[in-house]
Amino acid sequence: MFTGIIKGVGRVVQLDQQDETATLTLQADLFREIQPQLGDSIAINGTCLTATAVSTDQVTVEVMPETSRRTNLGALAVGSRVNLEPALQASARLDGHFVLGHVDTTAVLTAKQADQNAIVLTFELSAEYAPYIVEKGSIAIDGVSLTITATDQTHFSVSLIPFTLAETVLGDRELGDRVNIETDILGKYIVANQPGGTRA
Repeated sequence: MFTGIIKGVGRVVQLDQQDETATLTLQADLFREIQPQLGDSIAINGTCLTATAVSTDQVTVEVMPETSRRTNLGALAVGSRVNLEPALQASARLDGHFVLGHVDTTAVLTAKQADQNAIVLTFELSAEYAPYIVEKGSIAIDGVSLTITATDQTHFSVSLIPFTLAETVLGDRELGDRVNIETDILGKYIVANQPGGTRA
């Protein structure tokens, strides 16, 4: 499990892609600090993946077809920057919100607007996910825990401070880019257990 508080940004240094599968090797100073072990979980752009090889400052992970279809990881190339978060330890402080690393889908960045000291990002999302998108609710975008500031059936907005833009890859995003979306797990269970509820 994760919290959506990004601990570092890494870079793809090696990529072996075949059809809808891929093996990614990432380099990050964060890995020197946390010293990941084989089999550890790490969220890459909000996607929970397993470390299959590790070295001092590099981690290798494998991407399976389901992950490629649901996320933006299939669009990565050598040199791409990615958000990183190691799995939450039971003794750790809980910031952000409950993030599983199970990405639901991707959304497209459609607007980027300054609001005094913040930048408001607006995304287009399939209407089937509208029941899980609520104003002032939580959402993970490329693994970043954020608060929804506005929403309708096909769009939602979030507001980011300069620190978040500088310390995550969301600051790199341009109009038309796809981002990973994980809706709030608590909201999913509530909706699924209502009469006529749907299961994302």
